Amino acid sequence: MKEMYPSVGLEKICRLFGKTRQAYYDHSWRNDDHRMQEGLIIDLVKNTRKSLPKTGGLKLMYMLKDDFAAHNIFIGRDSFFTLLKKHDLLVRRRKRYAVTTDSNHPYKKWPDLVKGLEVKASEQLWVSDITYLKTTEGFVYLSLITDAYSRKIVGYHVSQNLKAQGCLIALNKAIGSRRTNRPLIHHSDRGIQYCCEPYVSLLQQNGISISMTQSGSPYDNAVAERVNGILKTELQLDDTFSNYGHAVAGVHKAIDAYNRLRPHMSISKLTPDQAHHSTQNPLKTWKRKQYCKAKAVLLSTL
Repeated sequence: MKEMYPSVGLEKICRLFGKTRQAYYDHSWRNDDHRMQEGLIIDLVKNTRKSLPKTGGLKLMYMLKDDFAAHNIFIGRDSFFTLLKKHDLLVRRRKRYAVTTDSNHPYKKWPDLVKGLEVKASEQLWVSDITYLKTTEGFVYLSLITDAYSRKIVGYHVSQNLKAQGCLIALNKAIGSRRTNRPLIHHSDRGIQYCCEPYVSLLQQNGISISMTQSGSPYDNAVAERVNGILKTELQLDDTFSNYGHAVAGVHKAIDAYNRLRPHMSISKLTPDQAHHSTQNPLKTWKRKQYCKAKAVLLSTL
């Protein structure tokens, strides 16, 4: 109003609306304070997303709670999401997934050992999977091995083809990272890479039990599938890389951020590194979900 009628005195305008000059100044101060807080929140969000580019709103609120408290910022979930939307900072989830499994082979398909299994510590169950990455030269393939309890990626490798060698390299890295001798199960789909003689032999030589899904549903290996999704939707591995070397560099950066920085709801909001090395009582037990329930819980378990 003052900007529209600059020649009219402030006191007269305030009387017109039944307000005092002090009320006007208090309102202006609150607006200025609100804008400053909003700007600070957006700066904190953008700074966090430099390392975790597509972290969702709920995890951002948890990760920034100490910063908010330090600056006396009090904001609820709905207001926070409204602010993210206002600044075009909501995460748009990608549609997925592509099939990388060839189970039409003569090798033995091992039984499922994890149905109904509860895992209460790291290095009791590993889950393995392969996902594709895009480059301008074609697809490359990321082999992953994840600890089902801590959600830590313990072995990985980027290959230019779907041969078993990439999975073997990832498995050797995972085996080399072991800190305990507790009984361990390796769970995967029934793809040829996991059923072939070299891969099975390496597992058996290291005393690792072999478990495989019994259907083609991604929900039979939901933790592994979810990790793939996080790497792509939150850590930019769904980008198109210029070549194989750039894809490898992108994977190293993404997995380092995933293991060290990203908190998981399913492990008491710890990062995978923290959960993997924790000596405390079990944080939350991992339990294999039945297919009919898996879809409902998949997005909430991590």
